[in-house]
Amino acid sequence: MNQAVLVGLLLWAGTGSTLAQAIDGDDRIKAARARWEYNTHGQMLRRILPPTTDAAQLPEPASRGAQLTVQYCVQCHNLAPPAMHHAAKWPAIVNRMVPRMHGKGNMGAIMKDLMMDVETPGPAEIAAITAYLQKHAQRRVNTATLPEANKSRAWVSFVQACSQCHVAPDPQRHSRDEWPQVVARMERNMEWMNRVVGSKTDPREPQYRSDEIVAYLQRYAKR
Repeated sequence: MNQAVLVGLLLWAGTGSTLAQAIDGDDRIKAARARWEYNTHGQMLRRILPPTTDAAQLPEPASRGAQLTVQYCVQCHNLAPPAMHHAAKWPAIVNRMVPRMHGKGNMGAIMKDLMMDVETPGPAEIAAITAYLQKHAQRRVNTATLPEANKSRAWVSFVQACSQCHVAPDPQRHSRDEWPQVVARMERNMEWMNRVVGSKTDPREPQYRSDEIVAYLQRYAKR
């Protein structure tokens, strides 16, 4: 993207501009991040979610649901993948986000200031976003029925580490070759969150070995 286009994006007020229709998902993300640099509350927006998911990494990235998710969600924070939550949880989250985009929330005047320039989805778009997020959400499994349940250190590490942020995933969600990349991305997310809150490793807390978790997931991955 050349500088003239980027400047145009930064000046775009997000009110149905035709320019918004001409840029793809990753350009939307770049534009949002650049805009935060000039926003009084930009650092707060940047810290809400880890910056580890790009538009091309979304499931069915060319679908209307994916495009709407990028269009509206990245205005306020980094992109959240559908697998961040299980299906039953997404409707309440979407319904909580929409009023905030209208400037209503627990931050009073700051919320209105934050949301002054954002686009807000209509009812049909809200339904499409919710359906998309639910379709590709993390599948909730009963971890007690998984192989090695309550018998191996690898199972314990897998369940405890993953459950800190979302429901533990089904090992068959990904292939043997895919799991190392997924776990590595989760590690980056966890490191980023620790950096944001300024926490340090507590020797009293269990320390999880990612190689054990990867090995467990690979043993029972989809074929």
